Amino acid sequence: MVVALLANPNFSPPFLRFNLGYARQNTRLLSIHRVNLRCLPKCSAVDYSHGGNVPKFPRKNVWDPYKRLGISPYASEEEIWSSRNFLAEQYAGDESSVESIEAAFEKLLMKSFWERKRTKINLKTRLKKKVEESPPWVKNLLNFVELPETVIILRRLFLFAFMASWSIMNSSEGGPAFQVAISLGACIYFLNDKTKSLGRAAIIGFGSLVAGWLCGSILGPLVPAAILPATWTLELLTSLFAFLFLFIGCTFLK
Repeated sequence: MVVALLANPNFSPPFLRFNLGYARQNTRLLSIHRVNLRCLPKCSAVDYSHGGNVPKFPRKNVWDPYKRLGISPYASEEEIWSSRNFLAEQYAGDESSVESIEAAFEKLLMKSFWERKRTKINLKTRLKKKVEESPPWVKNLLNFVELPETVIILRRLFLFAFMASWSIMNSSEGGPAFQVAISLGACIYFLNDKTKSLGRAAIIGFGSLVAGWLCGSILGPLVPAAILPATWTLELLTSLFAFLFLFIGCTFLK
């Protein structure tokens, strides 16, 4: 066989021809595989850069922000927030879709803000106009009235409500004279702290007490006795009106 090979270089036995063919085939397959491996990242990058299978917002170019978010023009702020959160989560993979959703959402928020502000301004303007058009005696009366902070109103309301509740719980044991006296003292104290005049505070405090007592004496008997507990007397009903007028006097008068 060696002599045959030397004599004829093109001669090769069958098993050698088979091995050489197999090697050529494997080499060709390996080359194709390497080409595919080099192409795969590039193809993936191209697909990803073009969005791939990421969903796109179909109403991205709709001009009306309500229609873009898919809500009614009369939708509340809660519905606007809910629609925005749902759409932003659904199309979170596409940047342009999220920007379109956020732009419509911000436009509706600004519109709601300006409408509330405009309503508030119009209300103040109308009230101011009503005061300016009112008779002189109404203007003079309004000069004695002020609107304190909400915290102050709630604190004083709690105090006088506690005094009224205390009087109701002790209605079967005695009259509310002690609770009324404490409330009058508190009213004068608050007014003196506000006006810096003890005489003026005392006048307003006693005036509020008298006005409440007179109002209770007139309106108390008109309340049907059938709807009141058996322990509620006319004196107790009158004191409840006094607590109310003392609260108004020390909170809103100046």
